[in-house]
Amino acid sequence: MNRIQEKLKENKKLLSIYFTAGYPAVNDTVAILKSLEKNGVDMVEIGLPFSDPLADGPVIQASSTQALKNGMTSSLLFEQLKDIRKEVKIPLILMGYFNPVLQYGVEQFCAKCAAIGIDGLILPDLPLAEYELHYKSIFEKHGLINVFLITPQTSDQRIKEIDAASKGFIYMVSSASTTGGTSGFGTSQTDYFNRIDKLNLKNPQIVGFGINNKETFTAATQKASGAIIGSAFIKMLNSKGVKGISNFITAIR
Repeated sequence: MNRIQEKLKENKKLLSIYFTAGYPAVNDTVAILKSLEKNGVDMVEIGLPFSDPLADGPVIQASSTQALKNGMTSSLLFEQLKDIRKEVKIPLILMGYFNPVLQYGVEQFCAKCAAIGIDGLILPDLPLAEYELHYKSIFEKHGLINVFLITPQTSDQRIKEIDAASKGFIYMVSSASTTGGTSGFGTSQTDYFNRIDKLNLKNPQIVGFGINNKETFTAATQKASGAIIGSAFIKMLNSKGVKGISNFITAIR
């Protein structure tokens, strides 16, 4: 069983952290992962920096730009992570845009992910139909879970199609804004959370966008199985570095 699937069976609200590979410094990736696991994070999304990150807000865009300036590439990230499973046991997911994967070669990229112990991919710009037609067999061959996103604008029918195609969790975007663009949850988000809960999906949902402290983490996980913190974590890294991780996670949990 995939590590993501195993983690989702635990009777707890999962905390997932997103950070951009190669940021703040190009060689920080492994140290960040080790510290996150040590401090009780359940799952990590490692962002693959891209020059045109359309869904990302200014904080993640800036981290992506800096990571690219630092020299981060897919090949370098794979090199950094080649021995990661000797030290880190929690699920690891690569999150990014499909273009770098396509440039690397989808088969080669997935094979490399499997070889170093990556558990899944989140590629927001890879449509469900395109995935199922061209890439599903490659992902499954290499034991990778493809995580799909839904938003408040996604129809119930579309959500059910995504649920049927999913084998891990559904990334539940809390709002229509870019990452880091919201603060707290209003009535519209609460209504959305309740709507998804009533669909009785087979896959658990993990909420992303707008989670930045204990209050928003608790609110996001009232109905969902977990929540993802990205922009707030990157802001902390920018100001305090790896040494600030322990206090940051403690304040959430």
